Formats: sequence, C-alpha cells, structure tokens
Amino acid sequence: MPKQKTHKGMKKRYKLTANGKVKHRKTSRGHLMSSKSSSRKRHLRQDGIVTGVRAKVVQAGLAPGL
Repeated sequence: MPKQKTHKGMKKRYKLTANGKVKHRKTSRGHLMSSKSSSRKRHLRQDGIVTGVRAKVVQAGLAPGL
C-alpha cells in the first residue's frame, strides 16, 4: 500500500496547534490596508481557528506529514 501524502496546498495555508486545533491566516490582509479601519486591522492580526467538519478535513490533509 502506498504512503499517504501531505496536501501541499493545505500545508502552506494551515498550521496545527499543540492541542490539535487548526489555525489559518485571515483574509483581506494582503493589500489595500489604508482603507481599512484600525479596529478591523487589529482583528485581522489574530489567526483564525477552523472548526467543525472543515477542521477534520484539514487535519486529514496534514496528518501524513506529522
């Protein structure tokens, strides 16, 4: 049976925490930041957490590399 491969697209976009949660970078942070309010930019600084079924899918995609 061949080995499972890590999904390289997921590897670039997501990271697993020590407790197994899935972190991701929030959207709308790339450019055009001057038009966004300070509070909006401040909230975008923190990483988001993926929950539910989507988190299970990401964990499965990242699991072989662990």
